[in-house]
Amino acid sequence: MKFVFDQPLQAEIQKMLDRTPHRQTALLPVLWLVQSQLGHVSLEAQEAVSDLLGLSAANVCGVTSFYTMFKTKPVGKYHLQLCRTLSCALGGSESLVRHLADQYRLENGGMTPDGLFSLELVECLASCGSGPAMMVNGSLMECLTIEKLDKILEKLM
Repeated sequence: MKFVFDQPLQAEIQKMLDRTPHRQTALLPVLWLVQSQLGHVSLEAQEAVSDLLGLSAANVCGVTSFYTMFKTKPVGKYHLQLCRTLSCALGGSESLVRHLADQYRLENGGMTPDGLFSLELVECLASCGSGPAMMVNGSLMECLTIEKLDKILEKLM
């Protein structure tokens, strides 16, 4: 199914293109706009961006898959990004991952059936001195324990 930009999104993109001398330089902001409107950048949306900017589909797909900030499938209302690097692992992030799976049925790359939470295990969140660390919709949570994680999620429910 072909993706079509709705009128407000198309107007926002056009304003951006009017300020951009080269279409290539608009790629990241356009992808960000699409994701902010839709919650993710589907393959169909990537193809539409490719056509709109006159870039190859491979170029758009490469950028979308390189930057972890872009999601190619729907995510939950609250997207959890839990650090899995060494500092956070030593601080207990692996037990948090197990707890999310056992208590909330939430696995890496998955979403709760109600669409409330999704989980993505990520590389460093630049909070190595205060791990385990997690971002919830871009807000950093540090020094996590199972108890603290449960309180955060309960507030969001």
